[in-house]
Parts: sequence; structure tokens; C-alpha cells
Amino acid sequence: MRTLVFVHGFMGGSAQWDCLRPRLSDKFDLITVDLPGFGANSHLPVLDRIDGFADWVIAELRAKGIERYHLLGHSMGGMIAQEIARKDVGRIDRLVLYATGSVGIIPGRFETISESKARAQADGAQATARRISATWFLENEAASEYDSCSKIATQASLPAILAGLDAMEGWSGKDALSKLEFETLVLWGDKDRTYSWEQTQILWSQIPKANLAVVPGCAHAVHLEKTDLFVSLLIDHLAV
Repeated sequence: MRTLVFVHGFMGGSAQWDCLRPRLSDKFDLITVDLPGFGANSHLPVLDRIDGFADWVIAELRAKGIERYHLLGHSMGGMIAQEIARKDVGRIDRLVLYATGSVGIIPGRFETISESKARAQADGAQATARRISATWFLENEAASEYDSCSKIATQASLPAILAGLDAMEGWSGKDALSKLEFETLVLWGDKDRTYSWEQTQILWSQIPKANLAVVPGCAHAVHLEKTDLFVSLLIDHLAV
């Protein structure tokens, strides 16, 4: 059975993938990490570089004895996945870049990284987690999965939030996209408030073997808003 590794995004955690387990566990060995400072690993020292997160994930995979795998990265996790793909190139089969982009400053985001930093320092970690996690859904706080996602997000401390924002702001993978030689699915919800179409188009057009899936009527959390469609797209891409 092929291994499928999920890397969550900013203020995410492994628990956000729980809805996928009943649909995918008979097809893949699912590995869902919690990045340092977030989710179940909120107690670990924080990291402030995307390549540092990538090194941490690779070390975790080696510690688990994982030698070959498919890789999915969501949001900030998609940036991390791009770095993992460059560092662990001989071990990855197929790549999924989900609701992400090639530059960490994230043009078109609902607010700039600098604004998020200032508001986090003014409002505190928990209020920031609840506010930002609402933007992941088309229906904001009224979304059925908002409460569970905001609970995961509130596990992050203020230092982890600020370090994650620093990591994104200081990263760009745009110049290296042409070196990603994997079969790649670029997956995006057409109402995403974090990553604009322009960011998605760059991934699709500059990664040599990229295919594009645009899901209508979804924001930043397609796997929670249209789970069945997300799973179908994933299985179709990873069927080898």
C-alpha cells in the first residue's frame, strides 16, 4: 500500500484530516504530521523558516521508516511540500499542492502578512486563531467544520503564530518551480481568500507536469467543504 503524507498549513494540525481517513485508509497508508508549534505538537520549539519545517518533516518520515511516498501540502504546508520535494526528490512519487502558492508574501491574501502580525500581537493568539480560521470557509463562522478547525488553530501560541508568519514572509519557491518534475495536482477552491487565482496559475503553468483542479463554491478548506469531490480528485491523481 502506498504511503500518503499530509502536511497541514498555518495554524492547522493533523486532526483536520480526520474526515478523510474513512475514505482513504483502505487505499493508502496515511501519515498526518503536526508541525512544530501547531496542533498536537504545539509544545515543540517553534520554527521560522519554511526549509526548517521541510527538514523536520523529512526527519520524521525517516524516523518512521518511510522511504517512498505521495506528498500533499495545504496552504503553508504546500510551501513546505515544495521544499520537501526538492530535498527528498528520490523518494516522492506524486505531489499535491493544495490551496497554496509559490511565494510566501501571498499577494491577494485577505490581509497582508504584516497586518496579520500586528493584529496577532494586538488581539492575542486565541482571537487570531478564531478570526483567521473563519476565513478558510465560504460561510465563515457558520460553516459546519469551523468549530473543529478553530479548536485546532487555538492550540498555537503567539510565538508559533508569529514564527509561522515570518517563515511564510521570508520564503519564495517561484524560481525553482521548473525543477519539480513530479506528476503534480494543483488544487484550488475558486473562492479562496488566502491564495488568489494568479498564485494558482503560476503553479499550474510553471510546474512541468502539473494538472489543475478548480473546485467551485469553496474557500480555503475544500477537503472539508466538498469532501467527496476532494477525495475523488485525490484518488484520480494518485492512481498509479
